[in-house]
Amino acid sequence: MSFTKTAHLVFKGGMRFETDLGSGAHIAFDTSSAGGPGPVEVLIAALAACSAMDVISIALKKRQDVTRYEIHVEGEQRQAYPQVFTRIDVIHEVEGPDLDVEAIRRCVELSAEKYCPVNAMISAGDTEVHHRYRVITAGSDPVEGDVVITGPYRRPDVIAD
Repeated sequence: MSFTKTAHLVFKGGMRFETDLGSGAHIAFDTSSAGGPGPVEVLIAALAACSAMDVISIALKKRQDVTRYEIHVEGEQRQAYPQVFTRIDVIHEVEGPDLDVEAIRRCVELSAEKYCPVNAMISAGDTEVHHRYRVITAGSDPVEGDVVITGPYRRPDVIAD
């Protein structure tokens, strides 16, 4: 079984394009001085959103009381065209009164290696994606650590329906 996603993009002048997605959402791209996100920025934002949705869903199933959750993403692009990302750092910052650091680390790992299709697509190419966490609990210093590096040219096994 497969899923179909659709997008309809229209040129609006300059470097502005407007996109209507099959979900009903609308995205305006504009890399001119007028502002707006470019496609590459949206790609790393999609990676953050995809991973965040996995991680928070798993964390809540593990009964983790998450009171704040942010992801910081930074990507390095090569100078030569097609200017692909060579490295992306994804740092999950999770806060809660009594978080289990190992449970949060495992949530990030499952997203990176199994559930996030955006990470799987990026990792199948030339990009190395570094997944890290920073856990903040009441009354203690933040705990930081590496989880996993995905890519380059790796992707999770595909299980046929």
